[in-house]
Amino acid sequence: MERTPAGPRRRVAVVEDGELVEMHFDTTARRALVGNIYKGKVETVLPGMGAAFVNVGEKKALFLSEHEINDPLLTAKRFEPRKGHAPIQEVLRSGDAVVIQVRREGVGKKNPQGTTKISLPGRYWVYLPTEDRVGISRRAGDRDTATRLRQVAYELKGEKEGLIGRTAAFGAPREDLERDFRHLQAMWKEVQELAENASPPRLLHEPLDLTRTLIRDRFLESVGSLIVDDEEQHKEILDFLGHLHLAGLRRRVRLYRGTVPLFVRYDLERQLREALQHKILLKGGGFLVVHETEALTAIDVNTGSDVRHRNQDAAILNTNLEAAKEIPRILRLRKISGIIVVDLVDMESDADEQKVVVRLQAELKKDRVPADFIDITRLGLVEITRRREGESLAVMIEGIAED
Repeated sequence: MERTPAGPRRRVAVVEDGELVEMHFDTTARRALVGNIYKGKVETVLPGMGAAFVNVGEKKALFLSEHEINDPLLTAKRFEPRKGHAPIQEVLRSGDAVVIQVRREGVGKKNPQGTTKISLPGRYWVYLPTEDRVGISRRAGDRDTATRLRQVAYELKGEKEGLIGRTAAFGAPREDLERDFRHLQAMWKEVQELAENASPPRLLHEPLDLTRTLIRDRFLESVGSLIVDDEEQHKEILDFLGHLHLAGLRRRVRLYRGTVPLFVRYDLERQLREALQHKILLKGGGFLVVHETEALTAIDVNTGSDVRHRNQDAAILNTNLEAAKEIPRILRLRKISGIIVVDLVDMESDADEQKVVVRLQAELKKDRVPADFIDITRLGLVEITRRREGESLAVMIEGIAED
């Protein structure tokens, strides 16, 4: 926890093998909207765009695409779900009330994006009260585990609701899976009851705060420890783990009492500062140059002063392999999304190129946000895409400073 002129700022760092891979901020001045559920009022319907703007009482209206209209709304207008999409002007009209959830923060001048396909995340499931489907996390271990989880989902859910099995569900006892599902069902019932009597615009539901969300989603058996430097928050975390029926994880929660700031003690301030630089040094003497623009992010790989290898081809391969490991970490940490183009150091050997691709693909799989290697062009440029998840880290830090 940090004290800043704008108020308390909570920072949560995710560290893997001593390296900072993610940084999350939670401030009193900047309230995240993603996950909020509202009863909103349709302001404008734009048939040409296939979209509508919904007033939910925030600074900007939510942008609602016709592709984000849920099955019950379509059925009510006599459209058959999952068979194309219905023209939005035939489903919604100005002044209509609609229950809508924020699915993506607004970036720059763009409005936040909304959806009527509500999703409520729990420890083991994501509950889909308006969609009749079952899905399993792409991080599913083996086919047998995924099949077993899928079967449990079908046994639990009703005819017109859906479930997505999360990573924490793999190997979880049936009792825990069912408890989580019932909790999410009850949560949705509360939202429905509030919506029934509310006049729009009205906030119906807010997700957990940053710390509780990360504990629910990320504090798995594979996590070695959770270190916190605030005594009050330490107690809250222990209580929350009890609420989640995860008392066994309490022993991994440590209260840091050192005089040196926590992020300095674990060398995270330096790592964060260096990761945000335009030029990022690699361990072998090479370096990356990162150019972030609105259209795409370009990353240039250079051998620099890598003199550990007498053979030039070996030096080039080493630099590219280090870059293939570092670039996915930088994408995660800086929250870079969209199109990423990487200019590797030219390699003569197809075998060396394949080694770099394999390393890059393996590192991208560690990212919880979908990030995919697309191809290497004839010019030797690597194409990567990463799903947008809101503002980049640089923009977030700049916004916090302004607040």
